[in-house]
Amino acid sequence: MSSKAWKSRQESDPYVRRARADGFRARAAYKLLELDERDRLFHGVRRVVDLGSAPGSWSQVAARRVGKDGCVIALDLLEMSPVAGVDFIAGDFRENEVLDQLEALLGGEKVDLVLSDMAPNLSGVGPSDQARSMHLAELALDFARSWLDISGKLVVKVFQGAGFDDLLTDFRRTFNTVKIRKPAASRSESREVYLVGIELRSGQ
Repeated sequence: MSSKAWKSRQESDPYVRRARADGFRARAAYKLLELDERDRLFHGVRRVVDLGSAPGSWSQVAARRVGKDGCVIALDLLEMSPVAGVDFIAGDFRENEVLDQLEALLGGEKVDLVLSDMAPNLSGVGPSDQARSMHLAELALDFARSWLDISGKLVVKVFQGAGFDDLLTDFRRTFNTVKIRKPAASRSESREVYLVGIELRSGQ
């Protein structure tokens, strides 16, 4: 898509206009808000980890939902401007140094909700981009297995295509309840959907 076409689409997008009016950094905020309305993601949640958080719209939603008594920790390789009520860790969440910082902020507690709206930088080569997207989703699932409380929840963005069925199987092996969601704010032409996993199966 040319820069002119992209700008035109953004200007005509009602979610972009709403994001500006509501103070969100990106239209993606409304995807998470709808998921929360449908699946009560933030019900009973105090500790949230947002993987691949930049530019920060999901962290903004999380901070508003859990309030001042909650804990929201955002992680990303990219720098992210500060968000009120959110602790940010710059780095790769697979690295020990980053995980040590996360553990210190959590104070030894488990996480109630893990969020991942991560997507790879697209190369334009479909099979390669799909494989990288699936890899990011698998990393988020592995992270959740280690850090979630037994009653916790995981939300991961994925793209339907090669590897999707295998990932869905892994989700169903990991969580008691698994849902596939396509929020209204997801563009109709996009293959993006969200997998929602609720309550870890025993033995995870």
